[in-house]
Amino acid sequence: MMVSLVFAMQAAGLIFGPLLASGLLLTSLPHDYVWRILLAFGAVPALAVFQLRRHMAETPRYLLATGQHEEFHEAASSVLGSLDKRAAVRKQSGKASVWQGFRVLTSRPSLLARLIGASLAWFLMDFAYYGNTVSSPIVLAAISPHQTLVQHTLTQLAVFAAAALPGYLIAAAMMDRMGRKSIQIVGFAMMAITFGAIALVPEIDKLLLPFLLVYGISYFFTEFGPNATTFVYPAELFPVEARTTGHGIAAAAGKIGGFIGVFLFPILMGWRGLLAAELAAAAVSILGIVVTVLLLPETKGRSLEELSAVDIGAPALAPSGAD
Repeated sequence: MMVSLVFAMQAAGLIFGPLLASGLLLTSLPHDYVWRILLAFGAVPALAVFQLRRHMAETPRYLLATGQHEEFHEAASSVLGSLDKRAAVRKQSGKASVWQGFRVLTSRPSLLARLIGASLAWFLMDFAYYGNTVSSPIVLAAISPHQTLVQHTLTQLAVFAAAALPGYLIAAAMMDRMGRKSIQIVGFAMMAITFGAIALVPEIDKLLLPFLLVYGISYFFTEFGPNATTFVYPAELFPVEARTTGHGIAAAAGKIGGFIGVFLFPILMGWRGLLAAELAAAAVSILGIVVTVLLLPETKGRSLEELSAVDIGAPALAPSGAD
């Protein structure tokens, strides 16, 4: 729930970004300045995160796994009260480097499959998502060529507010009820259906309201689906010694997919319009279903210790007070 809600803050950016863009477009500033101001403004929240994360404490799980036993005892005692220090330091482990974490991820076929699955799913999701999102003014211009850029930006804002924001919130509410795997499969499936409909339904690009309805549904199921689960999954799939390494690799794969999607979508739009661009998005969504079914387990209802024990073949950590 917490990880899902943190990621749902992307919805705030999806709404605030078009609002800021619209405000700047309504000024007399040249467009060459507007996009640069928008890009530069992205540094403001990034700097805030940089400052805040300097004061964040490591989790007790990480402190124990990396051999920082005194720090673990202090962190655990602050939550659990008095704790037998001898029991707290029973697990002996040195500090893990990035390469040690990578070796953990590649040491067992099950972990390697999960790393490939999480990375591929994130790659495919970001290809379709950022290709559509960043190119949405081009897409909207294709169906309503007589509207201004401000109107297209406000239409984009309406789609985000009406479809994307509820998708994030419902995903957070349903993550532990439906499960990550089910939500990701449903999301990819609906993305494939809606993208395919945009590409193949005759003259849908000439019907503004039906197009926006289908387009909005695609955004809802992107957020209530792989855009949430691809962020949550890597936080659960890997043992603590390699959890951030696995999450980082999967996230990096997603950004590569996003880059390719953003680069390729305008080319596809210029080549065959919505047909080529949305069929490409539908195809990668279908691949996302295949990757999820074959490579990713369901993690619903299982603790991080249990998942780590299953992953690395070691016994789960004993609960507090147990021998």
